[in-house]
Amino acid sequence: MGDKGSWPEDHGFDINKGGWSAGYPGKGGYFSPYMNPKLPDGEPGENLSMRLANETVSFIHDQVEKKNGKPFFAYLSFYAVHGPLQTTESRWKYFREKAEKAGIKANGFIVDRALPVRQTQDNPVYAGLIQQMDDAVGVVLDALEEVGLDKNTMVIFTSDNGGVTTGDAFSTSLRPLRGGKGRQWEGGIREPLFIKYPGCQYPGSQCDVPVIGTDFYPTILDFAHIPLLPEQHKDGASIMPLMEGKSIAPRALYWHYPHYGNQGGEPSSIIRKGNWKLIFYHEDQHCELYNLAIDITESKPMNSIYPEKVIELKKQLDEWLAEVGAKMPVPDPLYDPQEEEKVKEEWRTGTLKQVENLRRDMLKKDWKPNETWWGSQVTID
Repeated sequence: MGDKGSWPEDHGFDINKGGWSAGYPGKGGYFSPYMNPKLPDGEPGENLSMRLANETVSFIHDQVEKKNGKPFFAYLSFYAVHGPLQTTESRWKYFREKAEKAGIKANGFIVDRALPVRQTQDNPVYAGLIQQMDDAVGVVLDALEEVGLDKNTMVIFTSDNGGVTTGDAFSTSLRPLRGGKGRQWEGGIREPLFIKYPGCQYPGSQCDVPVIGTDFYPTILDFAHIPLLPEQHKDGASIMPLMEGKSIAPRALYWHYPHYGNQGGEPSSIIRKGNWKLIFYHEDQHCELYNLAIDITESKPMNSIYPEKVIELKKQLDEWLAEVGAKMPVPDPLYDPQEEEKVKEEWRTGTLKQVENLRRDMLKKDWKPNETWWGSQVTID
């Protein structure tokens, strides 16, 4: 949320383990010593994801022992799978061999708009980083079961962005979705969402109704049988009815991204209504209309086929932006189109070559990032 003075404990959290100014692990990376002012170092080489899971397990046990059955809320934000990408040699080796068995392609990227976008799911370091987090999630779920809290606890697993296709080593492919983290297409704004809770009538089921992060607060209140607080969650709705096989009121979902991003994001605003999705680009004021039921790849705008739908959705989007007082981008007085083209040409050529080389290197049998695999092999003297 910001620098000291705006850390988790300054925003209502009673306990903070590891959250500080950075949205990434910081200088220490994913293996101790972490150099994190809010997390004492563990044994050299300790994994950060597992450490955060164990801290959460300790918190759970503490709540059980001291709170006499009172409810609690734990918010576990792994730094994984954010950069810097780091894993252990054994995990890298496992996923490198898996990629080799599947068949390593000669090239792994295409250029979309300006930046290279990964097309192959074969980054063994990123896969190892995901697996480390996955193991850590299992530790927390096992702890809930061990103390009997799995019978009255809701677990929500989600993410803040789509996978990173054009940053952090251009790590993952989201095909058939277009784009990734920081981009306005479905690859950027679709995230994984799993909800596990006792009493579920349809375990293992899937729901295709679009929901959004602001729905979690009213959903948690609803699950805990606490009256909803509509003044505090104006932008969200409880999705408990969906999990019970029922429906919720039809609604539009909105996104507003009024700036550029290092993953190639463009200043844009988005409305999704049913299967229709309209992207408005602030730079040149043009729109892209898609129907996700027809074209999940968002490869060809449908503006010319459904001009009345463009008008309808743009009007509704404008009304929402005005209602929420959205901040709008303004022209940069230092903008130089020739300089912009130079940068984009370097992305299309130099960056493309760089990420292809990095991909090939990570998949070589003798690849080694450093002597200690980012500290995972550090030993105490």
